[in-house]
Amino acid sequence: MAEEFSEEQPAAAEGGPAKSGRSRRRRKSGKTEGRASQYWMVVSSPDNFRKTREHGFTIQGLKTRHRRRVESMRVGDRLLYYVTGRMGFAATVTIASPMYEDHTPIWKTARRDEDYPWRVHIRGDVLLDEADWVPAKEIAYRLDYVRKWPPEHWTLAFQGHIHMLNRNDFSVIEDAIASSARRQRHLAG
Repeated sequence: MAEEFSEEQPAAAEGGPAKSGRSRRRRKSGKTEGRASQYWMVVSSPDNFRKTREHGFTIQGLKTRHRRRVESMRVGDRLLYYVTGRMGFAATVTIASPMYEDHTPIWKTARRDEDYPWRVHIRGDVLLDEADWVPAKEIAYRLDYVRKWPPEHWTLAFQGHIHMLNRNDFSVIEDAIASSARRQRHLAG
C-alpha cells in the first residue's frame, strides 16, 4: 500500500547536518527568501532506492560530480524518484535541510570511490509500493523535459543521476503518483 507521510515525521535523522556557519532567514513557509521552489528528479537504481527507503526517506545522497546542483537545493524544494530497470516513478519527497558532506557508505555504484557525499535530509510525501509505481512510458509524452530527445529515444531523458524539472513536469508526475496511491487505497479499502 502507498504511504503518505505526515507533517509530524522528523525532518532529519539524529545528528543532522553540520552547521555551515551562515544563518538563513526564512519566511514562515520555510522557503529561502527571494527564491521559488525548485523541482528535481533523482534517477536511482532499485538497490539505491531501497536503501533510501530503508532509511525512512530521511536522507538522500548525490554523486560527487553533482555538487553544484546539490548546493543549489534549498529547504522546501521538491524531489521525485525515477527507478531504473523498472522505468517507473516511485515517490515524492521534500528537501528538509541544506546540503552537507558525509562519506558514510549507504548507496552503491560501479565506481568504488563514489560514496554519494553530497547529502540532504528529506521528508517523505508519497511513497508507492513497487507494484504501484507509475510507468514512465505512460506519461513521458506529456513532459516538456522529454521533448529534448526524439520520441523514439525518450528513455534518454532518464539517464544520469539528478535532473532539474520545471514545475509543470513535476506536477504531471506527482499527480500520477498521487493517483496511483489513491487507487491503491481504494482497492485496499
